[in-house]
Amino acid sequence: MLSSVCKNFGSSKLLELGKFGDRLNRFGVNFAVYNTNNELVLMRTAGKFESSQKLLMQAGLDALHQAAEKNCPAVPEICRLGEKGQILAAVLKSAPAANKQERLLGVALIDLGDNCLQNQDLLSEMLALLVENFRLVAASEEQLEKVSTELAHVYEELVLLHKLSINMKVTEADAAFLQMACDSLTEIVNVEGIAILLEKNVDGEKQLSLAAGSGLIDLDEQMTTVLHNRLIKEINSGRDALLDSDIDSPFKYDWPAAIKNIIAVPLFGKGKNGQLSETVGEDVRIIGIMVAINRIDKPDFDSTDVKLFNSVANGCAVFVENGRLFRDLKELFIGSLKALTSSIDAKDQYTRGHSERVAFIARWIAAKLIEENFLKEDQIHRVYLAGLLHDIGKMGIDETVLRKKDKLTEQEFEQIKVHPSVGAGILSGIKQMADIVPGVLYHHERVDGKGYPQGLTSAQIPLIGKIIGLADCFDAMTSKRTYRNAMSVEQAVAEIEKGLGTQFDEKVGKAFIHSDIYQLWDILQEGFGQIYGNQDFLEYGAVAVGELVR
Repeated sequence: MLSSVCKNFGSSKLLELGKFGDRLNRFGVNFAVYNTNNELVLMRTAGKFESSQKLLMQAGLDALHQAAEKNCPAVPEICRLGEKGQILAAVLKSAPAANKQERLLGVALIDLGDNCLQNQDLLSEMLALLVENFRLVAASEEQLEKVSTELAHVYEELVLLHKLSINMKVTEADAAFLQMACDSLTEIVNVEGIAILLEKNVDGEKQLSLAAGSGLIDLDEQMTTVLHNRLIKEINSGRDALLDSDIDSPFKYDWPAAIKNIIAVPLFGKGKNGQLSETVGEDVRIIGIMVAINRIDKPDFDSTDVKLFNSVANGCAVFVENGRLFRDLKELFIGSLKALTSSIDAKDQYTRGHSERVAFIARWIAAKLIEENFLKEDQIHRVYLAGLLHDIGKMGIDETVLRKKDKLTEQEFEQIKVHPSVGAGILSGIKQMADIVPGVLYHHERVDGKGYPQGLTSAQIPLIGKIIGLADCFDAMTSKRTYRNAMSVEQAVAEIEKGLGTQFDEKVGKAFIHSDIYQLWDILQEGFGQIYGNQDFLEYGAVAVGELVR
């Protein structure tokens, strides 16, 4: 019990009280300290006589009662208590904090014993000095504790902001990042509910929709509109946030009964007026809202909360805007790739759509190889893009050669054989394409060494080159050409089986043959209407580009 009581007084206070007791012992008197629960905190005896614990406890209670009745006077009063007036008592108090009164912490007692008249004036003066010094020590400890708490809170805020910054990857989904922001914020600010609303297109109109949140918070469409309009009003009035409660004054706005206090801060984005909101500055508009209700560990949200919420909201807004810009760039990039491949296919009407089909077939084969642990999951996107760009080098081939209906001359065939090297040269200038270049360069190599441009054999040909080569051949065999009709699926599969170990890699070829080729064929004939989870060609291309730069 004594150790737990001592901890409540604080180490610096106890140290000062102990030193004071040791000095008093030189006068042959005993010294005791009790807290406001009448529990013994400290006892120092001179060894001249034994103090009555019962008497000391009663004297302590009497001193505390007198101090309470006098409402903690600022000037320390020394009381003489006990049957013979042999006990000097003084109440220990904390220094008053801003807008707060002093607090009673305990009582200090000097037991004079039988020599109650000896040195009493000196001892009373010493006790009065102790009380005043104790007030100063208590004030220092409380201030130190306050600063320590504030520093800990600031540290937690810095950790949160750092966590947001290191997780701010443009390839991460908005929902995952925003949910992480909500969860992390509630570890610092204890609230009943928190949510992030984000601007989204719904049926052609922009409106705020729930993007992330936790706890109990009800935000229907009407409440969202009201919250948005009130926040804009506050921002246009020069405030940093919407802050409302009935603590110091009545609510400024009418809120549902469940809301005791509320904070809302904007997520700002660049752009001109939209359907959702007016701009709140030059080319600045609200793209979202972070809102929290009902502070749990204190009566209301304050200016410190406003700064923290705004910092987190700013980080979220930067992430969302960067993500949107990145998605736009991805779509622009894949659109450019598609336009580029379409222009290649347009040079020969009989191969139109060839690049897209090879990309999808190659991706199909890669997925089967992943199932058999021959390929890593993250490689599937690189295989897809390599298939899409495998013929990019044909841009440097004369159209008359590409469209020639008769058999090519040796010189013309030599021109055709250059296109893998030309395509690899075009892509080699883009560092993100480094893993794709082998698929473009080696897709006409054969495992028996009779391919081009380098005549590599099986072990020398990268897996991505073998995959693209098989996909390219399957689409070529099942497509109509000027010099022959298209093969059936059965005929094409038979040709692939015949070429295993010579033209095609056995591992790659068998993975393709043993797959559901007729399902693949149906998808190809339907024109990529549905590709794995209802992603169309353009959407999957954007995903592939995103993985490429991750």
